[in-house]
Amino acid sequence: MRLLSRILGPAIEATAHCDLPCGVYDPAQARIEAESVKAIQEKYQANDDPVFRQRAIEIKEQRCELVKHHLWVLWTDYFKPPHFESYSNLHELFNKATKAAGASGAKGSTDPKTGQELLDLIKEIDTIFWETKKAS
Repeated sequence: MRLLSRILGPAIEATAHCDLPCGVYDPAQARIEAESVKAIQEKYQANDDPVFRQRAIEIKEQRCELVKHHLWVLWTDYFKPPHFESYSNLHELFNKATKAAGASGAKGSTDPKTGQELLDLIKEIDTIFWETKKAS
């Protein structure tokens, strides 16, 4: 059995601090969706057509859900305890960012200021993310 395991087993074992080698995680995914949110909010403000406005709200809410999804993936899959030890505000930053994408933030607002606030929080996460990439 041992001989069979050696023959059929993996030739190389890889390890990573995240679930997959780090090329799969990037805050850019959340940022792109948040940029869409802000752009939709701006288009909403510039248009009086009620049908257009309703469609804009629906798309904005979908994009906000995608922002939250991408942030949660980073928060739960990429960042590990050593990152949270090095960046003591990281949990709070993710909490603020996901709330900024939620109903009390950009998802529930047509004001582009809430979209910009979301982008600003994602930028802070992005900065920390790339600092951790340099260290690994």
